Formats: sequence, structure tokens, C-alpha cells
Amino acid sequence: MSRLPSYLKRFTGGERAVHHATAILMIICLATASALYIPAIATYVGRRDLIKPIHIYAGLALPVPMLLGLASRAFRGDLRRLNRFGPYDRDWLRRSDRRAVQIDGRGIVPIGKFNPGQKLSAAFFAGAIFVMLGTGLMLTFPNPWPTNWRTGATFVHDWLTLAIFVVFLGHLWFALQDRGAMTGMLTGRVPRDWAARHHPAWEKEEEDAHQRS
Repeated sequence: MSRLPSYLKRFTGGERAVHHATAILMIICLATASALYIPAIATYVGRRDLIKPIHIYAGLALPVPMLLGLASRAFRGDLRRLNRFGPYDRDWLRRSDRRAVQIDGRGIVPIGKFNPGQKLSAAFFAGAIFVMLGTGLMLTFPNPWPTNWRTGATFVHDWLTLAIFVVFLGHLWFALQDRGAMTGMLTGRVPRDWAARHHPAWEKEEEDAHQRS
């Protein structure tokens, strides 16, 4: 039997393209929103007539990478993984040493390809993108909507923007703390020993598949 390679394939090029394109569009939306709604930044940047269309077009494009990604079998498979919570996920969220070797009194905690934090983050961003798209359309094309609907849409859009900004910074901070995760998203491959520490169930799954091939 051949040994599992020292590096494992974690993401395809298409999956990474979806992630990178979504991240770029998200950054554009957050940056232009800051230039539109934070007075100090708006005064410094100016050019509202240019910034506003960029914000609108980037917002309209934000769901596109994910929708295109549905054509990829690997992307659909990872969506199913992200949508599935196991019995150990709650225990993992309560741990203070999540970045350490995933071991408890019963042995290795069977964290799969995505840990619960990544699952929650993905669910938040996916939901937020479509809520922001809906409320953004109501604000961009206000005529068909009653005043109270537009008021509600403004409230949701503004506060959800703040929540996205906070979660986005948290997501980036955690990613920068984990070199293996960054390597996986940048190159598509991760060290096997990193996978065994942080995603042992997925590493075992890859090993079994390798032995069967």
C-alpha cells in the first residue's frame, strides 16, 4: 500500500476562485460603504457620484461567484459539508484550545474538513450576502416599495453592514493566525500533519480514499 502524500489537496482552483472573487467583492462593498456613509471618510474621498455606482455594481455581483461555483462538483460537495453539523461541533466551540491538537478524554475529536467556526462563518456570509442584495435592491429602486418597507430595509442594510465588517475582520484575523489554513486557500494544498492536528476526520477520510485508489 502506498503512503498518503505529505500534502493533501484541500480546494480546487475553482473553489479558490469563488472564495477570492467573493472576498474581493466584499472588500469593495465595505470600502465603498465606508466612503459613502462615514462622514470623515466621505469628506476625504469625495466622488460620491463614482463611489455609489461601484458600491451598487459590486453588491449586485456579490452572489455571482457562489452561483457559478454550483457548477463545480467539488464546490457542491463542500457546501454539503459546511451545512452538516456533527455531535462534536458544540464541544469544539466550547473548547479554549481549538487550535491545538484535537484530543479529548475519548480520543481524537473527529473534526472533518471544516470546523464548526468555519461552518458558522460560511452560513453567516451566505445569508448576509442575499439579505444585503435584497435590501440593497429596495434602496436602489425605491419606487415600488412602501415607505415603511424602505425604512426597514435601510435599518437592516446599515446594521448588517456593521455586523459583516466585524465578522469579516474576525474571519481574516483567524485565517492569519493559521498558516495551514492560509496555505490551503492560496495553493489548494495543506500539510498532512496540519490536517491531522486540526481536521483529523478529514485526514482519515483522505487516507482511506487514497488506500482504495
